[in-house]
Amino acid sequence: MLKQALISRALEEGFAKCRIMRPDAVPELPDRLAAFVEQGYHGQMGWMAERMQWRGNPAALWPQAKSVIMLAEPYTPDEDPMEVIAQPDRAAISVYARNRDYHDVAKKRLKRLGRWLLEQAPGEEIKVFVDTAPVMEKPLAQAAGLGWQGKHTNLLGRDLGSWFFLGALFTTVEFEPDTPEINHCGNCTACLEACPTDAFPAPYQIDARRCISYLTIEHHGPVDEKLRAKMGNRIYGCDDCLAACPWNKFAVEASEMKYAARDDLIAPKLADLALLDDAGFRAHFSGSPIKRIGRNRFVRNVLYAIGNSGDASLLHPAQALLDDPDDTVADAARWAVARLSKK
Repeated sequence: MLKQALISRALEEGFAKCRIMRPDAVPELPDRLAAFVEQGYHGQMGWMAERMQWRGNPAALWPQAKSVIMLAEPYTPDEDPMEVIAQPDRAAISVYARNRDYHDVAKKRLKRLGRWLLEQAPGEEIKVFVDTAPVMEKPLAQAAGLGWQGKHTNLLGRDLGSWFFLGALFTTVEFEPDTPEINHCGNCTACLEACPTDAFPAPYQIDARRCISYLTIEHHGPVDEKLRAKMGNRIYGCDDCLAACPWNKFAVEASEMKYAARDDLIAPKLADLALLDDAGFRAHFSGSPIKRIGRNRFVRNVLYAIGNSGDASLLHPAQALLDDPDDTVADAARWAVARLSKK
């Protein structure tokens, strides 16, 4: 049976789980996406509002597709990602970004799986997506049975935990779909309570404009001063709501060594990161997802963390950036210096 052979092949490739849904299995998606955008929860992510007819309807993205194969790729950390939060002179970098860019790693694996499928089904077609196209992976993954979207809107799996990436393989091959997963959050609100910036207006809703992952990665320009102090030392992404989830006791061990944290990205010194110029930043984060935000946004984040550190020894690196050519960096430096000067 081709479906069982596909699942076995996916596991051989290193994916932790493989499930299948039909492109039209989530008819409520367009309304959910429209409500999210209408409330402005997408912030500066204009691409969320673009091509909504495709993003909210997988069947419209590629009308020829008959099946969507959803795959989970674990990146479970070896260490407690929350330990660094208690080290104010160090930088907290989201677990997924401590080594190679998952877009590249997962896409290569997906393409290999896709080529195998085409060999088994000559004349059929595939399209591969890893977070770079108008595809709402999380609700599709729930419809396929990989897991469910928790109260923090991220995907959870009873046998996966929450530390995993999602990949989608659209195909013209018609497979029997799997049973959608149901919600298993119960009365737990650990993820909501863990959020430093109160980014959840209600369970199962997120206002990206208050989310530290959004603020440190997607948001251009200065961050609202009311939120800067709540960012702590998180300079790229935030793992708090994921780390708080009790389902992580079932987290699957990561098999891909390219996701294993680089030693220099586990709690690096803020003072060292603040010194990076553009060339130094590019060299240091070559092959990393961090590289895409650029030196200026990155150093802005580092300066907010310095301002939150309460560490007077970090005053000098902040002062060195007061006249930075980038206005946002200079603004962040002034804020950090003012905060540390009060100590």
